[in-house]
Amino acid sequence: MASISQNFEQLFGRPAEVISEAPGRVNLIGEHIDYSEGFVLPFAIADRTHAAIARREDGKIQIASQQRRNRIFSISIDRVKPGSAGDWEKYVLGVIWSLGVHQGLDILIDGSVPAGAGLSSSAALECSVAVALNELLCLDKSLEELARATQKAENDYVGMPCGIMDQSVSLMGKAGSALLLDCRDLSTESVPFNVADAGLELLIIDTQAHHALVDGGYAERRASCESAAQKLGVKSMRDLSLEKLETDRDKLTETEFKRARHAVTEIARVLASVEALGNSDFSALGQLINASHVSLRDDYTVSCSELDVAVDAAIAAGALGSRMVGGGFGGSAIALIQASDVEKTKQAVTEAFAKNGYKRPRFFTSLPSAGASAQLL
Repeated sequence: MASISQNFEQLFGRPAEVISEAPGRVNLIGEHIDYSEGFVLPFAIADRTHAAIARREDGKIQIASQQRRNRIFSISIDRVKPGSAGDWEKYVLGVIWSLGVHQGLDILIDGSVPAGAGLSSSAALECSVAVALNELLCLDKSLEELARATQKAENDYVGMPCGIMDQSVSLMGKAGSALLLDCRDLSTESVPFNVADAGLELLIIDTQAHHALVDGGYAERRASCESAAQKLGVKSMRDLSLEKLETDRDKLTETEFKRARHAVTEIARVLASVEALGNSDFSALGQLINASHVSLRDDYTVSCSELDVAVDAAIAAGALGSRMVGGGFGGSAIALIQASDVEKTKQAVTEAFAKNGYKRPRFFTSLPSAGASAQLL
C-alpha cells in the first residue's frame, strides 16, 4: 500500500493519515438470497481496492482515483446526501453519509478489482473507505456495523437495493476459507475451502459482458421475492419451505413463484454445499453449483448468453461444476475444474466465445483471502 500513500502526497500536497484495503469477492454458491435473509457462501479474493485518506478543516470532500487519471471530484460535506452529485464517487460519499461523518476529507482510491465483472468492486470500494474512516476518526464500529453501514450506503445513497453479502465478506473474509454467512443476523462460520489439496482449481471466467445493476433488473427481482413473502405470510424466503410454496402456488403470479422457487432451493443448496465441503465431496459440490446456474438462468432469469456459453463450454470440457456469479446480466462465471484442465478449459471457453462472436473472455484464479484492513500512518 506504500504506492498509494506516495501518490496521495503528490496529488494533494500532504501526507495521507490512513491507508486501507478491502477485497472483492467470489460467491461460491448462494446467489440473490442475501436480501431474502438466506445463507451464502462467498470468499474474499486477492484483488483489492485501496484507499488513502486525510482530514481537512474546511468542510470539503475531495475524491480522486488512480484509475481515472486522478481527476479530483469536490463537494462540500453539507451537500453529501442522497441525490447529490457524483458518479462512481457516490459509493464513497454514501459511506461518509451512512457513517454520519461531518469531517472534510481528501480521499484517493486505487484498486485491481475488475469493475462490472461480478466480483463486487463496489463493495470493495465501500469497505476500503469504511475501515479507513473507522480507524482515522475512531468511530469504534464493529465489522457487523460497518457491513450494515456500507449496505445502507449502496441501498439509500447509490440507489442499488443490494443485500449484505458483498460488504460482509469484504470485511470479514478469512484466508483459506469460504465464509458461511447468515444474512439474517450476520453470524459467520469459516468453512475450509482448499481446492488445491484435492488437485482442483476454481477458474474465474470474466465474460467481459460488463453489467450495470442500477438499471432496475435487480430491484425487480428483489421486489418479487418481497411480494411473494407478503402474500404467503412469511417474513422472508428464509422462512418459506418448498412444500408451502408449491401448496400456495395459486396465490402468486408465475413470476413470483419462479423467483421464490429459486430463493428457497438456493438456500438449501448453500447448506448442502457446506456439508459437501465438510466431506471433501467435490463431485457433489459441482452438481450443486450446476443446479444453482440452472435456477439462476431459468427461474431468476439473471443470466445472459455469454454466461450460459461460458458455463456450458466449461462443463463440456470436464468441469465438475460451473455457474454464473454475482448479480448477473453479465459479469463472471466460475468453474470448478481439475488443476490439470486449466488450459483445456480456457481454450474451450475462448473457442466457444469466438464461435458466437463474443468479446474474448478473461481468466484468473484466486485463493480465499483475508478481509479488509486499515492502518494509521
